[in-house]
Amino acid sequence: MVVSIEKFRLPRFREIPDVGLYLDQTVKYINRFLSALGAVEITGSMISNYVKKGYISSPIHKQYSAEQIARLFFISIAKQVISMENITRLFEMQKETYENHVAYDYFCTELENTLAFTFELTDHIEDTATTDTPAQRMLRSAIVAVAHVIFLNDQLERISTQE
Repeated sequence: MVVSIEKFRLPRFREIPDVGLYLDQTVKYINRFLSALGAVEITGSMISNYVKKGYISSPIHKQYSAEQIARLFFISIAKQVISMENITRLFEMQKETYENHVAYDYFCTELENTLAFTFELTDHIEDTATTDTPAQRMLRSAIVAVAHVIFLNDQLERISTQE
């Protein structure tokens, strides 16, 4: 997986299609990026449940917008280490501080930097934060936890294929 992590990059907010993607298209789009992270995957039924529970807004004319897709990227990755209730809390905290596109792009950069460091592709984590807030520190902690889960799963998979 190191090769996948080395090339791993999430689309930035402006790169996410905003023409409206149908459910199946949304699933394929998100999973295409997340496949590099191993077992992280989203399904259509998961997305439908997130809409029913209010974690993301309802699609308009059965199509998902860039804002909804960005939220789904975050949920798909963060749910490995954070409950949905706490993800909702993080979304609420984020709304008070940053616009969605700024927060999402920051999340992408932090995740990529942390994964590169965790997989020893770089010797330091770049500090890209412009402020030091509780929300920023919690997000960074979640990202570090996710990176460690991904690393651990990768290493365990390597061991099992050697046996």
